[in-house]
Amino acid sequence: MRHIAWTLVLAAALGCSKKEPAEGTGQAGQPAAAPVASVAATEAKHLYATVCANCHGESGRGDGRTGLQLNPRPRDYTDKAWQATVSDAEIRKTILEGGLAVGKSPIMPAQPQLADKPDVLDEVVKLVRSFAR
Repeated sequence: MRHIAWTLVLAAALGCSKKEPAEGTGQAGQPAAAPVASVAATEAKHLYATVCANCHGESGRGDGRTGLQLNPRPRDYTDKAWQATVSDAEIRKTILEGGLAVGKSPIMPAQPQLADKPDVLDEVVKLVRSFAR
């Protein structure tokens, strides 16, 4: 009986000393996992900044450092008329397969690694769309 009493006291003490994770943290005070959309958006922005902006420019105008030297010039994503004529599926295909695969400039590289990251690819498409606002 005494053994059971000590077990209950010990269990109660351990239960009472357990702290709730602080807000914004996960188990045992570890940082909480970021929502998938947030991670994908961050990765998409990084991809655009390091790969796409060289030609398409930081603001999507087709005026990146390399893009200014190309003929034909890279697509200006701020062009609302163009935005109205192209589907998200067409943008995805162009990003995944590159310009040559869709009858555009063969200089635009494919990004096949995004085939396994549809959430990141969707965020890149959203980014392209956001330039026309």
